[in-house]
Formats: sequence, C-alpha cells, structure tokens
Amino acid sequence: MIKHIVMWNILGESSAEKKANIDKVKSAFESLKGKIPGMVHLEVGVDHSGIDYACDVVLYTEFEAQADLDAYAVHPEHLKVRDALNGLRVARHQVDYVVSIN
Repeated sequence: MIKHIVMWNILGESSAEKKANIDKVKSAFESLKGKIPGMVHLEVGVDHSGIDYACDVVLYTEFEAQADLDAYAVHPEHLKVRDALNGLRVARHQVDYVVSIN
C-alpha cells in the first residue's frame, strides 16, 4: 500500500476569500472519491489550529500500489481538479510512503 499525503497553503486576500478557496479545494478533491481506480481511501482535512506555520489543507490518500498512484497523477479526473484549482495554492508539500500489510 502507498500512502500519499499533500499539504497546501491557500491564497486569499481576506479571511472570507481564503475560507472560500479552502472550501473549493476540499470539495474538489472530495469529488474524486470512487473515481480513481486503485485509490482505496481519500480524506481532506482543513487546519483549525491557526498556528502560523500550519498548512491550510491536507489531502490523505491510500493506493493499492505505486502503479495506482502513478495512474492517479495523470488520471483525467485528477487533472480536472488540478487545473480548476490552479492559482489557489501557494505552497505545496508532499510525502509518499510504502506501508507493509502483514
């Protein structure tokens, strides 16, 4: 199993605009549930800590195998989401790691 975690900071001139953009990111990624072969879990979280070094949004996904994560990267539904959110995300951090299932 591959776990794929991505965190972003989101643009917004005001707190209301930032919240609206965060909601767009959350909704867009949640729309991928059930559409990506090999993706066995998808969760989107929004930071509520308010700590200045925290990211605004986290995407947590699990894939059956590396090939499924690779296919996700170029899947048309994922590309639609990525393109729709272009310009809303100002910083991006990613970790992918393998989990052994015993």
